[in-house]
Amino acid sequence: MTKLEPILFCWSGGKDSALALHTLLQQKQFEVVALLTTVTDGYHRIAMHGVRRELLRQQAEALRLPLHEVCIPPQCVNPVYEARMEEALRLFYKLNVRKVAFGDIFLEDLRVYREKNLARVGMTALFPIWKRDTHELIRYFHEQRFRAITACIDPKILAPSFAGRKLDESFFRDLPPHADPCGENGEFHTFVFDGPIFRSPIAVRTGEVVHRDGFVFCDLLPELEEAKNER
Repeated sequence: MTKLEPILFCWSGGKDSALALHTLLQQKQFEVVALLTTVTDGYHRIAMHGVRRELLRQQAEALRLPLHEVCIPPQCVNPVYEARMEEALRLFYKLNVRKVAFGDIFLEDLRVYREKNLARVGMTALFPIWKRDTHELIRYFHEQRFRAITACIDPKILAPSFAGRKLDESFFRDLPPHADPCGENGEFHTFVFDGPIFRSPIAVRTGEVVHRDGFVFCDLLPELEEAKNER
């Protein structure tokens, strides 16, 4: 049996990450040794998405993959982010990992940025869903029975009411024509709670919707939090 090449997966917890991981696993060329996720210090949430760390850990458990968290400060500047990411990458380099996979689709400048940072530690990037048509990806998302909910939206592009909505057919019907259906330009960020790569669905409900730092966040609550609030 051919030994699979070890690879690190840069996991945001959202739809594009899930689609990219699903695509990667189907290729049967790589062994995902861990999920790598940036978490904001103090808030204990996934950076940018605002999803609680507890839900992130439930995702990793449902995916049956180890999780490596990179803690960054709020309003993190690039040099700090890059230094902390490099520290994490060097740990995996010592474990003979030479590739890191991402869920990016078409942002060329972001791809170049990632490749440049990886090159500093002797690693290369892999983009499993690169240049896939985003309308096609959403059709595939539904065909594969993935389920997700919006955790963060950009109110300059979408109405605040989009925060906390499930990514069902009505969500995409309501998207304005100028919004990318995968939110690749930052229109919205999501939390995936079910799909073919998960051992079991993650129970989640919507909580408070808040405006912060120019974005609208819907607080997503794990089932344990809900049970605690009911007592």
